[in-house]
Amino acid sequence: MWSREDELSAHDRSMITIAAIIAMGATEQMDAHFNIGKANGITKDEIAAEITHLAFYVGWPKAWSAFNRAKKVWNDDETTEK
Repeated sequence: MWSREDELSAHDRSMITIAAIIAMGATEQMDAHFNIGKANGITKDEIAAEITHLAFYVGWPKAWSAFNRAKKVWNDDETTEK
C-alpha cells in the first residue's frame, strides 16, 4: 500500500497517518511519524493547520501535545538555516 504513489502520495498518506495518531493520542509514535511526514514534504504550515483542525474533533489536550512535539521537528529548519 505504501508504494502506490498513483493512488495516494506519500505526503497525503503521512497526513492521514499523523491525523490518526493524534486522534488516538498515541504520543509515543508522534515524533517518528512527524519526521517521516516532514521527509515526505509536509510543511510547517501544513502540520500547524492539520493539528489546529483536528483540535476541534479530538480535543485540545491531544492537539496541544501534538503541537509541542511538532514544534521540535519543524523548528529544526530554523536552526539549520541560520
